Amino acid sequence: MQDQTISTKTEAAYQLLRRDILTTRLMPGAPLKLSALRGTYGVGWTPLREALSRLEAERLVTAISNRGFTVAPVSRAELEDLARARMVVEIPLFLESMEKGGKEWEDAVVTAHYRLSRCKTAVDDPSDAAVDKWDENHEAFHAALLSAATSNWLMRFRSTIADQLRRHHRFLGLAPTLRAAAGLKDGYEEAMEALCEAIAIEHHTAIMEAALDRDVERAKALMTAHIGYTLHVYVHSEDSGATKYAARAGSLKAGSG
Repeated sequence: MQDQTISTKTEAAYQLLRRDILTTRLMPGAPLKLSALRGTYGVGWTPLREALSRLEAERLVTAISNRGFTVAPVSRAELEDLARARMVVEIPLFLESMEKGGKEWEDAVVTAHYRLSRCKTAVDDPSDAAVDKWDENHEAFHAALLSAATSNWLMRFRSTIADQLRRHHRFLGLAPTLRAAAGLKDGYEEAMEALCEAIAIEHHTAIMEAALDRDVERAKALMTAHIGYTLHVYVHSEDSGATKYAARAGSLKAGSG
């Protein structure tokens, strides 16, 4: 019974920490002190250590000798590497899904697109809740596009890459760009333009239509361009100096005030 209780608490700690790392409420590079985490999440030492070990295996947490745990860092180099990895893994899955998908797959894609289209974007509403909802529905749309593919291993790799890209995008592109725009800092226009382009529903609609039409070449070209948008936003954000304004990447509420 005690082992089962610890296991349940470990799972709870793991899910809470993972959520806050992926949404950058726990910022990349931030120290993860057990005493502070106990107070924040209301979980004991053992479940926390086990949860952090699981997150280390997923490369979301880094263990540093004699210094404990920190949130895994992000960088432009890793963002570029992740974009390349996504291209290698996701494009074949997308093409296979287009080939094998039937009416059930088509319905799932259309439904996921509709739900995404109903979400406010971060440009319209930069609150944590709105960004979280858009993130969730954006991921669901891409998952639907790939859902008829059959390679379990490629799908696992794709999920890992998607999680890492999510926090890279949020920390390196989304938060600093919105903060710079809110402060009307010089040079933010190009970064905001890149962000608006990256999250526009029109791009997702074009991908959906090409996929449903089984237009392989167009679908592949659109998805390839789409995968590059995350890096595109960061490059403009970095070039404009917007990253200076990311005081707390996960909380975007200050950017709307």
